[in-house]
Amino acid sequence: MQTKFKETLEKQEQKWENMEKTFKQIQEKARKTDDDCESIIVGVIDSLQKHYCSVKEMIGAQEKAAAAQLNASLQNLQEKMEEMKKRDAELDQLAQNENNADFLQKWSSLRLLCEKDVLHLFQEVPEDPLLPFELTKTAVEELGRQLEEFCDKEFATIFQISLSGAEPETRADFLQYACELSLDSQTAHKSLIISEGDKKVMQSSQEWKSPAHPYPQRFVKRQQVLCKEGLQADRCYYEVEVDGDVVEIALAYKGIDRKSQNKPSAFGANTNSWSLDRSKTYSVSHKADSVLLTTPPRHPRIGVYLKFKEGTLSFYEVSDSDGMTFLYKVDAEFTEPLYAGFWLGDKCSIRICDLTQNRP
Repeated sequence: MQTKFKETLEKQEQKWENMEKTFKQIQEKARKTDDDCESIIVGVIDSLQKHYCSVKEMIGAQEKAAAAQLNASLQNLQEKMEEMKKRDAELDQLAQNENNADFLQKWSSLRLLCEKDVLHLFQEVPEDPLLPFELTKTAVEELGRQLEEFCDKEFATIFQISLSGAEPETRADFLQYACELSLDSQTAHKSLIISEGDKKVMQSSQEWKSPAHPYPQRFVKRQQVLCKEGLQADRCYYEVEVDGDVVEIALAYKGIDRKSQNKPSAFGANTNSWSLDRSKTYSVSHKADSVLLTTPPRHPRIGVYLKFKEGTLSFYEVSDSDGMTFLYKVDAEFTEPLYAGFWLGDKCSIRICDLTQNRP
C-alpha cells in the first residue's frame, strides 16, 4: 500500500509540474499573442497613416489647383472689367457727340462690341473651386464608415471564434445562434394549413381540394411539411411550440421522397432524415432505428441545436422555469443542407418561435 501510495504521489507531483509548465506556457502564449496582435494593428495604423499622407498631399494639390484657377479667374475678370470700363468711357463720349451722322456711324460698331462683351460674360459659368474638397471629404467619410462597420463585424467574429470552443449552457447562450425559419407551403400535405406568416402549421380534419396543377414538391401521402431555409452554418438553433399529443420534429435533406406512404418519405425512417418523435414519450429516429428516451414530455416548447460541420444534432425541452433540459444528441455526417420538417397527428399544430427579440 505504501508503494502504491508513493507511486500515486509521484504521478501527482508530475501532474503538478506539468500544470505549472502549462501555466507558464499560457502566460508566454498570451504575451506573444498580445505582441503579435499589437504588431498587426500597428501595421494597419501605419498603412492608414501612409494613405492619409497621400490624401493630405492630394488636398494640397487641390488647394494649389483651386488657387491657380481662382487667380486665373480674377485676372480674367480684371481684364474684362477694364475692357468694360473702356467701353463705358467710349459710350459716355459717344453720348456727348452732337453730330448725328458721326454718332450713328460710331454707335453701330460700338454696340456690337458691347453686346458681344455682355453675352460672353453671361455665357461663362465658373467652376466651383470648393467642389474637389467636398468630394474628397465625402469619399473619406464613406471610407471611414465602411472601415468602422468592417472592423466591428470582423472583431465580433474574432471574439465569437475565440469563444466558440465552449458549448452553450444557458438559453441565452443558445440564442446567439438563433436562425429564422419559415414554412414552405408548396411542400405541405393537403391536409395541413399554413398560417401566421408561414410560422404555424396545423392539422385539419378536412383535406383541401387539390389545385389544377399540384406542387411537385408536396408530400402526397404523409402529413408532413418542410421549411424553406436550408441549414448548413457552423451552428444553428431554433425553437418550436407544440400543441397536441403526437408530432415529429425533424431535419431532412431536400431530396427526401415525398410520394410514398411508408419509410421512403417518413421522417426518421430513411437515410435522408433525423426525427424527434413526441407522444407520451420521446424517441429519436434515423434509418428506421429508434432510441426510446426516458424523459416524458413536460413542456410544449422544443429547442433544436445543429452543429452542421461537426455533425451533431441536439434536442432540448425549453421552459421559463427550468430553462434547457437536454433530451438527446445525434452524431452524424451531414453531406448537404438540412431542412427543418414536421409531421402532425390529428388536431395537432406546431408554431415556429420568433427568437429575434430574445437575442442577447
